[in-house]
Amino acid sequence: MTLSIIILNYKAEGLMRYCLKNIIQSNPNIGYEIIVVDNASPTGGVVKLKEEFKNVKFIELAKNRGFSAGNNAGIKEAQGKHVLLMNPDVVIVPGSLEKLVSYLENNPRVGIAGPKLLNANGTIQNSCLRFPDWKMPFFRRTPLGKTTWGRKYLAHYLMLDFDHNTDSLVEWLFGACLIFRKETIHTVGLLDEKYFLYIGDTDWCRRFWEKGLEVHYVADVSLVHYHHRESANNPGIGGIFSYVTRIHIGDFNHYKKKFKGKPNPFPEKLKLTSKH
Repeated sequence: MTLSIIILNYKAEGLMRYCLKNIIQSNPNIGYEIIVVDNASPTGGVVKLKEEFKNVKFIELAKNRGFSAGNNAGIKEAQGKHVLLMNPDVVIVPGSLEKLVSYLENNPRVGIAGPKLLNANGTIQNSCLRFPDWKMPFFRRTPLGKTTWGRKYLAHYLMLDFDHNTDSLVEWLFGACLIFRKETIHTVGLLDEKYFLYIGDTDWCRRFWEKGLEVHYVADVSLVHYHHRESANNPGIGGIFSYVTRIHIGDFNHYKKKFKGKPNPFPEKLKLTSKH
C-alpha cells in the first residue's frame, strides 16, 4: 500500500463525514487507506460514520489524548509506505495526494513535507514558520504583538518575507497536513505525547532536522484549510484564563525546557537565503 491517511476526530462528526466523502470522491490513483482516530468524542464519536464508511478503519480512544497521542495511535496502525496526517478541515482536490507522494519519491532527502495551505477566501495561510523562541507567546497572545517590535518579530516568525509560491526547505510546518515515509519513524520517533494540542508539529519538524532529514514546503500542491485559531480568540492579559490558551502556554513551556540550550538545527546557509 502506498499511502495511509490519518485523520483525528474530536466532536466533529459532520466535518469528518464531509472530509471522508471529499477524499473518496477525489479518487486517488494510488493504493491508500483511511484511518480515523476518535479522541473520545462525547457526542457519540464515530458510531454513525462507522456504518456509512465500511472501508475506513476507525480507532476509538478511551479518553481524549490530544493531537500528538491521537495521531500516534493512527501511525502505529498505518500500513502504507507513506503516511499523511491531515485535519478534517482540509479539503483534498483531485491529484493532490498523488503529487505529495511523488514529491517524497523524487526527493529522498526529504523527511517530511507539507502543501501550500489556503484560507477559504483563497489567500495564503502562513503554514510554514521559523522556530520560536521565548518571546513568541508574548507577541502572539498579548497586545505586544501590535507594537513596532512585535510586528517585526511576528513578520519574521510567520515568514511573511517568504515566497509562498515556491517549493522550499523550511524550519517547520503546521500539522494540519503533513506527509512522511513511515520508515522514518524508526529514526525520528513518534510525536511527543507530552504536547496535548500545540507545538507537537514544531517539535517533530525540529527532530527531523536534527536527524539530517529535510522539511519541505510544497507550493505546487494547494489545499484549502478552514483553520480556526482557538487560542487566539482571547488575546491580551485576559487570554490567560482561556482553556485553550493555557494549554498552548503549557505545551510551549514543555518545548522550551526540552530544547533549552540546543542550537537551531536548520542549516545556517539556508537561513541566509531568506529575504528581509
